[in-house]
Amino acid sequence: MPIKLENVGIAVRDLDAAIAFFTDLGLTVIGRDTVSGEWTETAVGLDGNHANIAMLQTPDGHGRLELFEYIHPSAIETTPTAPNEIGMHRVAFSVDDIDSALETAARHGCHPLRGVATYGDAYKLTYVRGPSGIIVMLAEELTKN
Repeated sequence: MPIKLENVGIAVRDLDAAIAFFTDLGLTVIGRDTVSGEWTETAVGLDGNHANIAMLQTPDGHGRLELFEYIHPSAIETTPTAPNEIGMHRVAFSVDDIDSALETAARHGCHPLRGVATYGDAYKLTYVRGPSGIIVMLAEELTKN
């Protein structure tokens, strides 16, 4: 059976702020909607599910993020995920220029957890605490083909 990754879904507290962050990094909004009703309750497994959603796509067309902001039931605030917690960990992006990407992230109040590291001769990379506490990994390939 063939399988294909469709998207990664992330619940956010402020959909517009999350869209602004990810579009400034280079993703494109390919759709927005408000969803509710029996089909969403069945698919998500949450009674009364009602949310604003947005689908974003990377410039290469292969990666997609579905961001959703719950209208009902109310979103549950949690402590932001730590890098070593079990479960959904982070979303990672390759960037052409990590310094430029970090300047973009900083305009949204998002900064590296510690700094920028170099992994061998292959990558400069960092984890950034993004909107709604999302961990976003940014990586610049050092040996570009």
